[in-house]
Amino acid sequence: MKFSLCLPVEIPALANEFITGEAVTKMARAAEAAGFAAVNVTDHPIPEDRWMAGGGHHALDPLVVLTQAGAATTRLRLHTHIVVLGYRNPFLLAKGVMTLDRLSGGRVILGVAAGYLRPEFRALGVDYDERNELADEAIRAMKAAWTGESFRFEGLHFDARGHTMLPRPVQEPHPPVWVGGNSKRAIRRAVDLGDGWVPFPNPDVHEKFVKTPALETLKELGARIAYLREYASSVGRKAPLDISFAPLSRTLGGRWEAGSLLRDVEELSKLGVGWMAIRLPGETLPELLGEIERFAGEVMSRV
Repeated sequence: MKFSLCLPVEIPALANEFITGEAVTKMARAAEAAGFAAVNVTDHPIPEDRWMAGGGHHALDPLVVLTQAGAATTRLRLHTHIVVLGYRNPFLLAKGVMTLDRLSGGRVILGVAAGYLRPEFRALGVDYDERNELADEAIRAMKAAWTGESFRFEGLHFDARGHTMLPRPVQEPHPPVWVGGNSKRAIRRAVDLGDGWVPFPNPDVHEKFVKTPALETLKELGARIAYLREYASSVGRKAPLDISFAPLSRTLGGRWEAGSLLRDVEELSKLGVGWMAIRLPGETLPELLGEIERFAGEVMSRV
């Protein structure tokens, strides 16, 4: 099991001391020293006020934050968890990811999803009802750009008629693309176009709001993994898929118990999950750094 630590750069959920270059540097270095395999950040460029009032959050630009984390470390993977594909022209995203992969020596993991916040799509001038088609074409377009060779690609709203993007990413054939979402369509997208699948813990009461099926138990996760394997077999995919999941026992900013997390690790490993996305509590930077050290000693050292 590998662990990806969420960098708490959301606003206003936490204190402003987390959203400085010095704080990102300290958190990334602490994560690397503790043995985390990656750090991760999320993506909300222009959230709606009503969503914020209901418990939503702002987010710093994911590639900029991960550039800071990458400059401060040498081994740590730089993980978007996740980027909404429809929010950006895929070639601009491909250029940013390629640049980060180059500057970091090949450490990017590109977690992506179709997205679910209709008002954020509207504010960005993107048709929400096209989000799945935009996600599929974006992955294909980025892969074409990352070849470093001349390509043609016609999308729903763009047309590249003989273009080249250089240099190529360090990773071959490109940085791994992990597809997020609990739906069967997201699973098929991961198998057809991705290198990994990222299901999300999702209470039943949130299913309608976040536009992805509920996922509350390991039994439900196991059923979806079974579907993933059946579909992969049906289309002849032989390459393995990474699976990343946030432990069901973890809390957002609350206390955690090592025994519960270790049981999660054991049970998720049996299902074929190889990565866990972890959010640790801490209302101040020193508290969070202490939690990183504690997690390393009580959980990672025993895995």
